[in-house]
Amino acid sequence: MGLDHDEAPVLDALARYHAADELGFTPPGHKQARGADPRARKVLGDAVFYADVLASGGLDDRLTRGQILKRAESLMADAVHAEHTFFSTCGSSLSVKAAMLTVTSPHRSLLVGRDAHKSVIAGLILAGVEPVWIEPQWDTERHLAHPPSPAAFDEAFGSNPDADGALVTSPTPYGAAADLAGIAEVCHRYGKPLIVDEAWGAHLPFHQQLPSWAMDAGADVCVTSIHKMGSGLEQGSVFHLQGDLIDPADLASRADLLGTTSPNVLIYAGIDAWRRQMAQNGNALMGRALDLAARTRADIEAIDGIHVNDASDFCGPNLAAQFDPLPVVMDVSALGTTGYWAADWLRSHHHIDAHLFDHRRISAQITHADDEDTTGRLLDALHDLSRHATHLSRAPRVDVPSPADLRMKQTCLPRDAYFSPHIDVPVAQAAGRVAAEMITPYPPGIPAVLPGEELTEPVLRYLSTGVQAGMNLPDAADASLKTIRVVAAG
Repeated sequence: MGLDHDEAPVLDALARYHAADELGFTPPGHKQARGADPRARKVLGDAVFYADVLASGGLDDRLTRGQILKRAESLMADAVHAEHTFFSTCGSSLSVKAAMLTVTSPHRSLLVGRDAHKSVIAGLILAGVEPVWIEPQWDTERHLAHPPSPAAFDEAFGSNPDADGALVTSPTPYGAAADLAGIAEVCHRYGKPLIVDEAWGAHLPFHQQLPSWAMDAGADVCVTSIHKMGSGLEQGSVFHLQGDLIDPADLASRADLLGTTSPNVLIYAGIDAWRRQMAQNGNALMGRALDLAARTRADIEAIDGIHVNDASDFCGPNLAAQFDPLPVVMDVSALGTTGYWAADWLRSHHHIDAHLFDHRRISAQITHADDEDTTGRLLDALHDLSRHATHLSRAPRVDVPSPADLRMKQTCLPRDAYFSPHIDVPVAQAAGRVAAEMITPYPPGIPAVLPGEELTEPVLRYLSTGVQAGMNLPDAADASLKTIRVVAAG
């Protein structure tokens, strides 16, 4: 007998909690908004505080005998055809670390696409795992990385048979998707599990015109951000599991090791509500979003100086295997400006916030929440951007290296370099030194420099010119990049 997707265990439990007039002498200290600053209540609304209750000893009893969270997780697994699902209130940054620490362990190795998010690198640092880097498929014309190919993973396993598994990011924030079925086949041929960082793919299971999602493609575990392409709240994440290569109890234990003991029920409720929404109406909602995206793409393509990247740009031999059209990626280089300046102009003149931006592109993320009004406002702003392009043409040029020059030698484990004694040296003197920090253009959050890499002039020039052009480096010790943190010895 199938599960009832009209049920929303977390939301239903919150309703029962309020109907029973539960009185908690427990955290949170605001006590159902009674103690909250009235000014905060005016801005946030009381519903935020009303939903902020303890997960156990509040929403459920002290022994969680109501199995509220477990029922919600089972419903999610059923909705997306996974065998097990786990909720996280700490974002996919935690979930992907939990997955990595389940598949591998300190002093072991893991195949990792070099286009991984900084949260993956943080997992390598925390665990002391040796990464075996898998090169992305580079579009040298557009200076953009797409997910690695199955052949690259096959070759890496052949050279590194002791690696514990593999991790690939798909889709990328630009909408480029990997050949996950091919990569899963390679991994399983070697008897190794595949982790998919599918943070940008929460919507994929719900429409046949979207790229195949990780569980359908045969991945063992995948991590998904419900707040990115779904309608959950920020920090809402789930990780799904199938097959017999990963022990569900181990995965749950690793998540417990890293996660908070005070999960926010409001985030659980957002995940639960999104699952019900998509299980019942997801195909129709995603169909409308895809239709809207197609019309919006065509309208933007007609604007002078703006080109919308599509499957013909991103997919093909040695490029991406599939393409998600909902991230509307626009190349604005013909306007004579950078994505950084274009994004700033859209925000300051039209209060439009771009999803991501780089040296030549901006992206507008379309979801099932958008309609003709929101995309109409976007189109008006882009038309105005095109008309005012001459005011943006003074944007400094970013010196983007070739793929060969972008890659640097990994001289030691990321963990060893990160925790080594370090000094800060002027960026002009940093070439040849070993980085002791991660340096990540954000968004999209893919590190250009990793701890343990030997710094080179082309990468340093790329970052320096990027900062001058408006690039954001939030994790660098010196975000202005006047200095860079390096290993003290050598």
